Amino acid sequence: MKKILFLTGDFTEDYETMVPFQMLEMVGYEVHTVCPDKKKGDVIKTAIHDFEGDQTYTEKPGHNFVLNYSFKDVVPGDYSGLIIAGGRAPEYLRLNTRVIELVKYFFEKNLPVAAICHGIQILTAAGVVSGRKLTAYPAVGPEVTLAGGVFQNIPVDGAFVDGNLVTSPAWPAHPAFIREFLKIMGAKIEL
Repeated sequence: MKKILFLTGDFTEDYETMVPFQMLEMVGYEVHTVCPDKKKGDVIKTAIHDFEGDQTYTEKPGHNFVLNYSFKDVVPGDYSGLIIAGGRAPEYLRLNTRVIELVKYFFEKNLPVAAICHGIQILTAAGVVSGRKLTAYPAVGPEVTLAGGVFQNIPVDGAFVDGNLVTSPAWPAHPAFIREFLKIMGAKIEL
């Protein structure tokens, strides 16, 4: 069974953690959800971001999410892919040296990586987007450009693929985001 490393943290976007985690487990992957300075069984708080016609998204309390693996036990060579959730968590996760090392490992090995919404902030902090085409929540677009990436302005329900990297603007893209990640993971789903 292939294992996927899933980076998330306090005040991650609820849907961007819960839905991909459940979808990937549903198709048979072993998904290790981790957060720096937390261990298996610890809870992270999530936030629900919604698009209600304001100039930016609104934020409401989400569900508690129980981590199923300890960050300190992560061995990058055990994983076939990496997913990074969005929300506010990437703001502080990108300050963790070990998070940056893990992201760089997946890019150095050309392994599948998927990041959604503000999760792309971790990619820009890791210095892995230079010359790459990718998308993010539009407010993160200038960060992508400053980090040397080529920002793709796509619909909120779309996904963009550049080699081993799948990115999406926000949770309305889950069907496309997960479908494209499964493709680069080599998954075969027969209907």
